[in-house]
Amino acid sequence: MKISADKLKKLLGEPLIFLKWVAFACIIGVVVGFVSIGFYYAFSLVTRLRLNNGWLLYLLPVGGVAIVLLYRIFDMEKDRGTNFVLAAVRENSALPLRTAPLVFVATLITHLFGGSAGREGAILQIGGSISSSVGRWMHLDGNDSRIITMCGMSAAFAALFGTPLTAAVFAMEVISVGVMYYAALVPCVLSAIVSVMLARLCGVAPTAFVLSGIPAFSAFVLLKVIVMGILCAVLSIVFCRLMHLAPTFYDKYLPDPVKRAFVGGAIIIALSLLVGTRDYNGSGGTVIAAALSGSAHPEAFLLKIFFTTITLGAGFKGGEIVPVFFTGATFGCAVSPLLGLSPAFGAALGLVSVFCGVTNCPLTSILLALELFGGQQMPLFALCVAVSYMLSGYYSLYSEQKIVYSKLKPVFIDKKAK
Repeated sequence: MKISADKLKKLLGEPLIFLKWVAFACIIGVVVGFVSIGFYYAFSLVTRLRLNNGWLLYLLPVGGVAIVLLYRIFDMEKDRGTNFVLAAVRENSALPLRTAPLVFVATLITHLFGGSAGREGAILQIGGSISSSVGRWMHLDGNDSRIITMCGMSAAFAALFGTPLTAAVFAMEVISVGVMYYAALVPCVLSAIVSVMLARLCGVAPTAFVLSGIPAFSAFVLLKVIVMGILCAVLSIVFCRLMHLAPTFYDKYLPDPVKRAFVGGAIIIALSLLVGTRDYNGSGGTVIAAALSGSAHPEAFLLKIFFTTITLGAGFKGGEIVPVFFTGATFGCAVSPLLGLSPAFGAALGLVSVFCGVTNCPLTSILLALELFGGQQMPLFALCVAVSYMLSGYYSLYSEQKIVYSKLKPVFIDKKAK
């Protein structure tokens, strides 16, 4: 029996596409994984240097000016951070390869001198720009270019945090609220797994915590978790609003980027001296761990929001997600005893639920709870996340995030997040 060329092409089409994405995902997982591992160790080094040399904080204004001038030299002054990556996926616009080394160096400068920021914003840009460039070199079409950029985001996030499921779903979910890019499922999952395997081979331990005080199911516990979800939704709106107001404030009173960075760095120095601790400089990983063990200062979540908005609004580079983890964990730890929940469990609920509220990514948040905390009482985490998602409105850390479907009913709305 003869098979025509068209029929043969149709029969082999799906297997060939599958094999293509297996190959591409492995390539991206390896390339982005190695770069992310390098970033992890460089980040760890500058963090140790800052902690062991407290005087470095006083150079923060100079570091801010250096970042502004660095971006000016490479004609990247209009860089929009993670928003750039989201727009690149949705609109199939190119991410310049120079984004990767620039944000790599700039984020290390921010953390070396004590700016309050995270690291995932940098790693998403690094992964996105590298994979976008690989896609151009391979002459991929528009649709494949979108998928390979999501692959890079997934691989980078997974290597840094050791959470492959969270990373893969986040890359597919964060672009457009209400729509999942399922065509990227195999590439994103595989690239995340490959990068995590490499990271573990190179000694990068996954982020995970052992929780205590997890309650058994009861009607009262469900009610308490719902209240926690409502409070996390309100906090996420406050966080997003302040993150967007800070650059507007700087633009109004300090329109010159160089002066803005210098003054912003000086304000962080003054605030650090005023509060009498360096807990709010850098990403704050030790404070997050303490909160998840049941210990946090009640004002910590507010101070972290102020430190982070001042730092990133002034033009320093880094991410928002780890500060969100800090804010959610310390808030949950402080509030949970008032609701009759254990501080450690409340911190865990707060971490994932505030993350959901600011990113509008409920599935990612549920998987984050699974990978960070081991999966105990997942329905309670899912409930808190769902409430935070529903009630956090259409605010987002990312102004380029599109709200495609309403959170309240299955209605197509297609508008940008606030």
